[in-house]
Amino acid sequence: MNKSAEKLIANNKKARHEYFIEEVMEAGIVLKGTEVKSIRLGKVSIKESYCMIEGGEVFIHGLHISPYEHGNIYNMDPLRKRKLLLHRREINKLLGKVKEKGYALVPLSIWIREGLVKVDIALAKGKKLYDKRETLAKKDATRRIETAIKESGRW
Repeated sequence: MNKSAEKLIANNKKARHEYFIEEVMEAGIVLKGTEVKSIRLGKVSIKESYCMIEGGEVFIHGLHISPYEHGNIYNMDPLRKRKLLLHRREINKLLGKVKEKGYALVPLSIWIREGLVKVDIALAKGKKLYDKRETLAKKDATRRIETAIKESGRW
């Protein structure tokens, strides 16, 4: 893959804190009007968004794409639900997992590759409060070790 052809637009850092990420899938997204132009400018927020399977199709809810400033009647509702493009077998696999207790579909990032807008969605399981504390403690310990190594001059 050519990294110069990929551009990260939005990242959901909160998702990795709130969930254990089991599996990540890449999906296309159906956009209308001037939404692509607005995404190219980075006017998108995926922090409060989530995915649901409705009628055998996957939709992303709560994805905020700001209206394009130079747009006109073709601007869409910023918070409308948008269809995600996945293969049938991928949808069936996700549907089977989501029916299990505790699993959710969480969008992780939005990026552009070769002119197409893509969304990384994750099959995730919610963390308990003590899991979140444990993750923060591990990050803090790793950060302290790295700074101690740098200060000792070994790097």
